[in-house]
Amino acid sequence: MINFMIKTLNDKNFERFFLLLILFVSLFLFLANLGNQYLWQDEAQTALISKTILTDGVPRGYDGKNFFSQELGKEYGKNYIWKWHTWLPFYVLAFFYKLFGIGTFISRLPFALFGIGSVFLSYRLCRAMWEDKKTAFAAVVLLAVSIPFLLLSRQCRYYSMAAFFSLWGLYSYVKILDGRKYAYISFVLSSMFLFHTHYVYCAPLFFAVFLHCLLFYRKRLPIVLLLIGIVVLINIPWIVWLSGMKYGEHYKVRLFEIKKLLQFSGTYITDTFQYVFSPYLLLVVPITAVICKIKKQPISFGNSKYWQMQLLLIVFTVSTIVTLSIVSPAPFFRYLCPLIPIFIIFTACLTVLTARIHFSAPIIIIAMLIAVSPMKDYIYELTHNYDGPIEGIVKYLNENGNKDDVVAITFEDMPLKFYTNMRIIGGLTGEDLTEAKEARWVITRKYTIGTFMPLVKKYLIENLSSADYERIVINYPDTAFENREDPLYHQFRTVTNEDRVVIYRKIRNTDK
Repeated sequence: MINFMIKTLNDKNFERFFLLLILFVSLFLFLANLGNQYLWQDEAQTALISKTILTDGVPRGYDGKNFFSQELGKEYGKNYIWKWHTWLPFYVLAFFYKLFGIGTFISRLPFALFGIGSVFLSYRLCRAMWEDKKTAFAAVVLLAVSIPFLLLSRQCRYYSMAAFFSLWGLYSYVKILDGRKYAYISFVLSSMFLFHTHYVYCAPLFFAVFLHCLLFYRKRLPIVLLLIGIVVLINIPWIVWLSGMKYGEHYKVRLFEIKKLLQFSGTYITDTFQYVFSPYLLLVVPITAVICKIKKQPISFGNSKYWQMQLLLIVFTVSTIVTLSIVSPAPFFRYLCPLIPIFIIFTACLTVLTARIHFSAPIIIIAMLIAVSPMKDYIYELTHNYDGPIEGIVKYLNENGNKDDVVAITFEDMPLKFYTNMRIIGGLTGEDLTEAKEARWVITRKYTIGTFMPLVKKYLIENLSSADYERIVINYPDTAFENREDPLYHQFRTVTNEDRVVIYRKIRNTDK
């Protein structure tokens, strides 16, 4: 039986069939019902900025009617040119808008496709590092069904792109070590694309390949340094331009504060253990060793190359967590997206190790990991309708308002700007709220986020008379967000135990 299993795994036709099956499963898990839920605040910001490329050729934080800031106007410079993020995700999405039109499904489509691409890149990376199909098979299955990775990839945001280009960069580096000439260009391209997806992720990639090459492949070190130097040199104008953004000053934090580093690192590690990699899997090593000893079977935990490649992934993981802990404004789970495939590969390695106990052990462990995940809830989400507050607000405004109306809202102003043609005031734009005094529609959401939104809510309450507005309750839950990408906050089904959304409409003579 074992010989038959090994022969089957090594069969080329089986490999193609297996990858084709994963492709079909991925298409369903990544794309099904993709346009059902309305964009939430962060997603809508990406979509709005991308739309300005269609009219202006460059991403801007203002379209002539509405502002797209969530940092009180700090994200853009002269002529509202966007500076907070590098631009590749905006141009990718604008390209899809140009080809297919503007909508919710299309807004998320390119990022979901990068998520699917990451699944198959994880397979190629495993094969390149170890030439081990079993580990590659396990990794591609586990990543394809990873709920945190699926949630992040189905966001209209850069997360899946950062994961894809990080994997591509690691894969290219491994191929450089194998002496593949095309890998030089591949490494430069992947690093360039990663920089312009989000420049922060370039630092851990460069550090990981540099340290790994220094320790184990010093003959390749000059070419690796040259390639890194080329990427840095080409992007110097961008680096200088982006350096003008004073993130630390804006968030009022010291980037290199030890307390912050330890606190954020602890949160990132805790979240990883809770949602991505179960620390109980580490017990596989001693348990397998003991059972093999009892059965008097020889056991090896890999050759030197195996552990060299493991160290590459470990250094990349540690350097990413340290980098994020230094520069991130808060330890949001979404920033860990490029590490999810890496932790999945660690899981695959440990899972495959149990095959030395019995050939069916890895299959049982993978099945158990899927069973304890929220896959059942996720499938429900893919096959059912979801109603959030933004959907209700947008539908009501579009049915009862017109493009000349002014809307004042305390939070999630971005989706309203994406789905309506109205003038939207409020949120975190930092703009003058005086115009809100003439708003036809006022929406004071139940929940307020951060320190500035309560001030917006207070301004609306103090400067607008309730006698001038009629209260309208719509049958949609007034949750804090339309939905979130974070596993802790994500809703897999419509919330039923929440207050309903309230919209205030100004009473006019024509309305009486």
